[in-house]
Amino acid sequence: MMRILILGGSHLIGRHIAETLHREGNSVTVFNRGISPDGLPPAIERLRGDRDEGIRGLAALEGRSWDACVDVSGYTAVQVRSSAEKLRPLAARYIYISAVKAYGNPVSHPVYETHQLMQAANEDVTELDDDTYGALKVRCENIVRETYPDSFTILRPQVATGPYDISGRYSYWLARAKTGTRMLAPGDGSDHLQVIDARDIARFVSALLENSGSGIFNLAGPRFTWAEFMRLIGAKDIVWVPAELIKREGLTFPELPLYRPENEPHGPLGSPGLMDVNSDLAQKAGLSLTAPKDTVSAMREWMAGREFPLMLSAEKETRLIRLVNL
Repeated sequence: MMRILILGGSHLIGRHIAETLHREGNSVTVFNRGISPDGLPPAIERLRGDRDEGIRGLAALEGRSWDACVDVSGYTAVQVRSSAEKLRPLAARYIYISAVKAYGNPVSHPVYETHQLMQAANEDVTELDDDTYGALKVRCENIVRETYPDSFTILRPQVATGPYDISGRYSYWLARAKTGTRMLAPGDGSDHLQVIDARDIARFVSALLENSGSGIFNLAGPRFTWAEFMRLIGAKDIVWVPAELIKREGLTFPELPLYRPENEPHGPLGSPGLMDVNSDLAQKAGLSLTAPKDTVSAMREWMAGREFPLMLSAEKETRLIRLVNL
């Protein structure tokens, strides 16, 4: 049995990590603000605090010790600097959940752990948005490496999905396909997408803790085409809308989640390189990947009875389909 502290733990990746470690018999403590209901088993200990307040917000950690800390909710230097320095004498290891966005918009791919990262954001940057997210992750990685030079692990996951995914990025497509009505499919079917099941991340964290694994790892699931994805989710009546038309109409990544056209390395939908991330290193270290059909099945089961907002409005979707048929 290990004593594990999770910074976060209420949402997708953190919740799966907490549940997995608890199920395997470890003593799990989650530290967060306690604002969101976490749905975790009662036996998991909750500590409350706010890392935005720096060291002052970490008072609940005083007088405790853990075998490892898993940081799922560190987004700014203020948060990670305070927690890493506070925990240095309290936790033997520090596992930081970064993101593939740390690579920025890579032109060459597949993306390996050796790819150049974005320039790190300054430590005083606290505004989190699409422009600062990756650079802040790089700064946070650097802080962890400096503070835990001999006992850090950096994980850079691809877009994560699975049960508890409330982002709507993956569920949009499943919910839209379920209606059975004519729907937009982006591109011509040959572009690729790639996600990772959050349950795979959780199992890998457990394996790293058990084997004292360290280093830097990309975490990415199987890569497949949009044509394969449409078949996987059971979309029947689809209209392929060319990437050129999508670009001309000014659609963004939030409106067409997961879609990154491969012929638009610098377009508004983001770099296609981030849909071609290599995770061989992690797989050699124990990462096992869930088959895409099983992720779809688990998501459908979790989504049952829940409402999910449409990312792309019905009006825009109808307009784009109509333009294709002109």
